[in-house]
Amino acid sequence: MSKRSKKYYIIAGEASGDLHGANLIEALKKREQNPQFICWGGDHMKAASGNLHQHYRELNFMGFVEVIKNLRTILSFLKKCKNHLLEEKPDALILIDYPGFNLRIAKFAKKHNIPIYYYISPQVWAWNSSRVKKIKKLVRKMLVILPFERAFYLEHGFQVDFVGHPLIDAIDNWDSETNFRKRNQLDDRPIIALLPGSRNQEIKRMLPLMLEQIPHFPKYQFVIAGSPSQPEEFYWKFCENCNVKLVQNNTYDLLQIAEAALVTSGTATLETGLFGVPQVVCYKGNALSYEIGKRLVKVKYISLVNLILDKPAVKELIQRECNTDNIRKHLGALLQSISLRDGLKKDYIELKRRLGNGGASKRAAELISEDLEHFLANKSLFAK
Repeated sequence: MSKRSKKYYIIAGEASGDLHGANLIEALKKREQNPQFICWGGDHMKAASGNLHQHYRELNFMGFVEVIKNLRTILSFLKKCKNHLLEEKPDALILIDYPGFNLRIAKFAKKHNIPIYYYISPQVWAWNSSRVKKIKKLVRKMLVILPFERAFYLEHGFQVDFVGHPLIDAIDNWDSETNFRKRNQLDDRPIIALLPGSRNQEIKRMLPLMLEQIPHFPKYQFVIAGSPSQPEEFYWKFCENCNVKLVQNNTYDLLQIAEAALVTSGTATLETGLFGVPQVVCYKGNALSYEIGKRLVKVKYISLVNLILDKPAVKELIQRECNTDNIRKHLGALLQSISLRDGLKKDYIELKRRLGNGGASKRAAELISEDLEHFLANKSLFAK
């Protein structure tokens, strides 16, 4: 354990990054003596560090058109972050995914001789692989969490460390809530979980479409998994006259008892898979953003489950295919077909095997801490 107290500046731009950032903070606290943390993240990182400078909900934009519309806001936050970095003079900058913002901050930090550690790689393997060159120039250590990412970076001449996926630890360390059904006034009917995402834009697009399924499955109870980044009243705007329940910031307890789920693409597809819940992956974005993205993205699938397994294990309904009739058809098949569910169970077992045996946050903390010790001991050699 290091005896020198270090100051870490950590940036995460969405809900999953906030969770993984909090677990990394806890791992660093166990390894080091009185580390300090300044965070751009969410409630999880605030609870772990005691210091949240900026909440991600204010700068969480997704899609080409949405980013352009909010460019002035994004640029103001970039300026704010750069100024704050100079004020705080951290020993290290830890970036978590969120490449559009984080790579710009990395370039600035590099100029000021702040060592940069990237935990959870941007999806450069999906599109814009030219970013690898920039990452190699800026980042001291890249810590990846998906099994195929290490091979991708090696092909581009960059040695990275595969630490396993932090969701394995998050789920293994999670304590289920007793009386979950009773406390949330859920009845005894089987549950279909709705996971419409964490961003405003995602929820506005996907939740109404998911709610249209309620009349078609009267024997089931539909429950929305509310994101910690959104207030309850935001969800109820879409749920007038809907027979639906909302469970706020308690997705794992909901998934533990769910019969099936409708899931917006993202980390939630992986969480749903690790809980063994049959799912239909639903994605519908801004039409122009989607058309641009379709020409740039180089992957066969949009869900992490299918990407990791390299096959269409879960059904993906994208853009025009993501409509009421198709969702009803594929959700119904999941609920009725025993063979379909059994096949998914086998795929989910393989999914967990490929993600490693846990300990991702601990390994990431060790790699960052050890390398930073070396950097600080030889700082004059790394100075410009």
